Amino acid sequence: MEPGASDQDQDQDRDPSCQRSGYLYGEFSDPLNDSVRCSVSLTQSSLTIQRICSVPGRTRTVFNLSDCIGCRAHRGSERADVGAYFTAYFYPFKRRWMSAGLTRLRVEQCFRVALVQDPLTNLREAERWAQAIREGSQLQAPRREGVAYATVRRPCRTMILVNPHSGRGQALQLFSGHIQAMLTEASVPYTLVITEHQNHARELVRKADLSKWDALVIMSGDGLLFEVINGLMEREDWQEAMQTPLGILPGGSGNALSASVHHYSQAPPAWNEELLLSCGFLLCKGLVGSLDLVSIHLTSRQRLFSFLSLAWGFVADVDIESEKYRHVGAIRFLMGTLVRLATLRVYQGRLAYLPVTEASKLPKGSVKSNHPPSPPQHPSLCSSLPCRLMSNSSPNQTMHVTCQSLNSNCNTITNSCNNALTTKRPESQSDQKIRGPVDSLLPGLDQPVPETWTVVKDEDFVLVLAIYQSHLAEDLWTVPGAQADDGVIHLFYVTAGISRPALLRLFLAMEKGAHLACGCPYLVYEKVRALRLEPISPQGVITVDGEMVEYGPVQAQIHPGLARLICG
Repeated sequence: MEPGASDQDQDQDRDPSCQRSGYLYGEFSDPLNDSVRCSVSLTQSSLTIQRICSVPGRTRTVFNLSDCIGCRAHRGSERADVGAYFTAYFYPFKRRWMSAGLTRLRVEQCFRVALVQDPLTNLREAERWAQAIREGSQLQAPRREGVAYATVRRPCRTMILVNPHSGRGQALQLFSGHIQAMLTEASVPYTLVITEHQNHARELVRKADLSKWDALVIMSGDGLLFEVINGLMEREDWQEAMQTPLGILPGGSGNALSASVHHYSQAPPAWNEELLLSCGFLLCKGLVGSLDLVSIHLTSRQRLFSFLSLAWGFVADVDIESEKYRHVGAIRFLMGTLVRLATLRVYQGRLAYLPVTEASKLPKGSVKSNHPPSPPQHPSLCSSLPCRLMSNSSPNQTMHVTCQSLNSNCNTITNSCNNALTTKRPESQSDQKIRGPVDSLLPGLDQPVPETWTVVKDEDFVLVLAIYQSHLAEDLWTVPGAQADDGVIHLFYVTAGISRPALLRLFLAMEKGAHLACGCPYLVYEKVRALRLEPISPQGVITVDGEMVEYGPVQAQIHPGLARLICG
């Protein structure tokens, strides 16, 4: 019996009563050997195949419909063949050769229907089976207990945006080698769009007619999804636009949300192409859950929406400085960590946050503050913003797209921004017309934080990390208990005084989600609804979802369930 299969009463397989109450039963032949026949029974949860003839070895196999992504009926390749066929596609968990864990592997099951000499009658019977298997597989999918899911519209018209230069530059090859066939098996019509330059995806979704699409799927690192979310939030109809389900496929070097989505499905750990196969499977199953977003305000009054993290200090430094190692893939972060540990930096700043327990006591939509005005801050805004130039490829609007090779190289341009901060403070939030939900927990950046907030007295930090997913990268399980829709910002900070070996041990422990059990006195973890960070050190890096943003005071508030995520 296959791994993950559900057992059934063997006598039920041959019982014609199986056709009642949602059961189907039939006897079909092997498409490669017509003399080999088997009985096939379909229930609401499984497909059971029983060899009729007595042959050595396994004669009975059970497949869970929760592992099935699709089924199709078709005629034979030879005109003289009066039979018809139906083929089901399963991705059960199996133990891969030379692998200690379980991973999803493709299994194809094909059956020949030759009940009569009429080809059309046989094809109708094959289509009846294919439709029943498809409908059963759509009802059966990996679900978290106690979570309400919606499903994507069927057929799901999907726009897939691919950054061909993300990670090691293999996103297109990975798409054509793995995902393209899965989408065909699941009967998912799609249009492939290859991004050509930085913010291409942002501009596209900001102007797109979203009524043409039932889902937007990103195959890249986390940066491309950051573009898409902010492009959607810049639309006048942002509330309706954010109801479009978003999907993620790992094609970059970080792939934090992909790793998180895989983790939320309660599947065994996976990396690299195994992670891609898992995310592709979840995409084809089409379960949709809620995704929290975080509204982030910068000194320049710019407002961003984040799905992953806000970082300052060590984590942000490693993220940006390891860009030069992008060609090696996910290991770039380990290399960047070792380099940054050699010259560990300490940053001065102020940190304040609204704990979850205090946020629950606040009246909805009100923020009070009796503090005197805080003195203005004058941090340096000098930073370098990477701008990737993508190769040009026109998107094909047909249902299925063949990936073409790219002939141009990716260039990276670094622009230095030397903007002097004036003494004039930015307008408070109430003075602006900003699209998106109201940040009722945040005062203006020019106002002090409310009394209900906690202010960190220690002003020397090695890192500050606010994260809202379980993973910071494929191999960094940062918040073991996080969910995509838990309504919480998970705030970590490490204070000065930690040794280099101790910091390294924390990150090594994070690979298995064990860093909080290390008992490190310099590591603090809080669950919060909102936060403010005010750097005092004149130079540094702040990142949002791995993308460098303006350096200076920043504050953030979570908005539960603002987006929709294809997650399983």
